[in-house]
Amino acid sequence: MAGQTAPFSRFEWMIAWRYIRAKRAEGGVSVMTWISLIGIALAVFALIATLAVRSGFRAEFVDTIVGANAHVTVYPRGEVVPNTSIVLRQITDYTAMAERIEAVPDVVRAAPLIKAQVMANAGQFNTGVEVYGITAADLAGIPRIAAPEESMGQIERFDDGIAIGSGVARILGITVGDRIRVISPNGVRTAMGTSPRTGAYEVVYIFTAGRYDIDSTRIYMPFAEAQSFFNKDGFADEIEVMVTDPDTVNAQVPAIIDAAGDSAIPWTWQQSSGSFLRALEVEDNVMFVILSILVLIASMNIISGLIMLVKNKGRDIGILRTMGLSEGSVLRIFFICGASIGTIGTVIGVILGCLFALYIDPIFSFVNAMGQGGVWDPSIRGIYKLPAKLELADVLSAVVLSLSLSWIVTLFPARRAARMNPVEALRYE
Repeated sequence: MAGQTAPFSRFEWMIAWRYIRAKRAEGGVSVMTWISLIGIALAVFALIATLAVRSGFRAEFVDTIVGANAHVTVYPRGEVVPNTSIVLRQITDYTAMAERIEAVPDVVRAAPLIKAQVMANAGQFNTGVEVYGITAADLAGIPRIAAPEESMGQIERFDDGIAIGSGVARILGITVGDRIRVISPNGVRTAMGTSPRTGAYEVVYIFTAGRYDIDSTRIYMPFAEAQSFFNKDGFADEIEVMVTDPDTVNAQVPAIIDAAGDSAIPWTWQQSSGSFLRALEVEDNVMFVILSILVLIASMNIISGLIMLVKNKGRDIGILRTMGLSEGSVLRIFFICGASIGTIGTVIGVILGCLFALYIDPIFSFVNAMGQGGVWDPSIRGIYKLPAKLELADVLSAVVLSLSLSWIVTLFPARRAARMNPVEALRYE
């Protein structure tokens, strides 16, 4: 009898399944069912794939920053030379300062640096580069340089020459064992003016840090040689600090500055890349909203399909109601129809999205080959490949969003079917 039927009974599932499978000749909407299911699956697939690429891109970008650059850079305050407008920024007690900073908890390494921009030359090729003067021991502590994705030569021979990025090697057309000329405009002062300083060095190590701008502009030179070449004997330009957890670097800055002294000025990696990280965050939120709208649009197909199903099954509804079927049972039958489409489509979309994230490398290689190698330009995007990182939170957010929308929109046509008057439904039959 009506009112005694248990919710979501077996017969309700059976009737709903028959309606989902029904062909159009039988008064069903199988074509609309397939359209709704495919729409939901594609929308969820696009959402998960986008979230995975977003997470992978941010993780790869941040990893290349913290893996090849200082987490905190300590600069000296400038001192004006008397009777001139020249401002000197020098750290004379760099060894003692580095030791004090290294004693700070959670600081992994503090390395004095010499930095300068010069011209690199090999044969007929020239390119602007940035030279980092650093000791061999400190260079071995930079993850993306000492243990990069790709490398050539021996980093152990660093004191015998220089280490360069793979982009610099490609631009100059050189390899390990070749010699390059480094030209600095700030050279020897003579009566005729400043004469550029030049030096030839053997390339002993070529690294690929994973960032195009790093690989195409960076050269590492032994610290003592850099001091001599750039006329900076007895001082360093800055202290490069690496910490245990780069994400919490701001909390460690006060202790680092206390150890460095009042004349020190800190600059964290989050400050240097803050605008880009904020842009990524804004883009993430906008993309999620846009793709959520796409899922909502796909869910709307369920409404149209169920409205047609309710219209075509009006006679069946009238008969079922006169046989004693309650409004709740009718509502649940059509809710099962719509919710099943949304659920199956969501499952398919999750599977496709996860497979895309897991096998993005061969997929990207295929797309790049079809585009004749011009799909991804590292000079624009900074990194060499399209990364993807599958995170449980992203998958769950896509699943919850899809199921919530598809189930909620199902309630409206299901409620309409439940409230259909059986007398009106059978009047013209």
